[in-house]
Amino acid sequence: MKTMTIGEFAARAGIAGSALRFYEEKGLIRSERNAGGQRRFQADQLRRVAFIKAAQSAGISLDEIQRALNALPEQRTPTKADWKNTSAGWRDQLDQRIADLTALRDRLTGCIGCGCLSLLACSLYNPEDKIRRFGSGARYLLGNRPADLTSIVQGQDDTLS
Repeated sequence: MKTMTIGEFAARAGIAGSALRFYEEKGLIRSERNAGGQRRFQADQLRRVAFIKAAQSAGISLDEIQRALNALPEQRTPTKADWKNTSAGWRDQLDQRIADLTALRDRLTGCIGCGCLSLLACSLYNPEDKIRRFGSGARYLLGNRPADLTSIVQGQDDTLS
């Protein structure tokens, strides 16, 4: 079976040789070495690179991609069915990310996350700076929601006083 040099493989895969070396170091792809110690890639590794790039374009971390590839029997090249099954598992994560980004977009012009110190202008989302009780920083961007304030504002949560 014909193999490709790292330059040939990088050109076919559409990514830099340094990225290939990084993927190999992480165990995401593999190569063989010729007698001179140079990397040689089998064509089936192109599908693994395509799998990696498709997952990354969806915002999936390399650690998650690595777990998915490691779950394949004998480190084989992923099939279309493998992609379908794996990507279905990432669907909930992507849906949550979409919801978070949509909420951020919708709040973007009115609030930058309560931590911005514009407390007088933020009475709608953070009356009397009560969100500070959840900690420092941009609390809404860190996961708190305006609903978290409801019990505090109404005096129902004595644990944070």
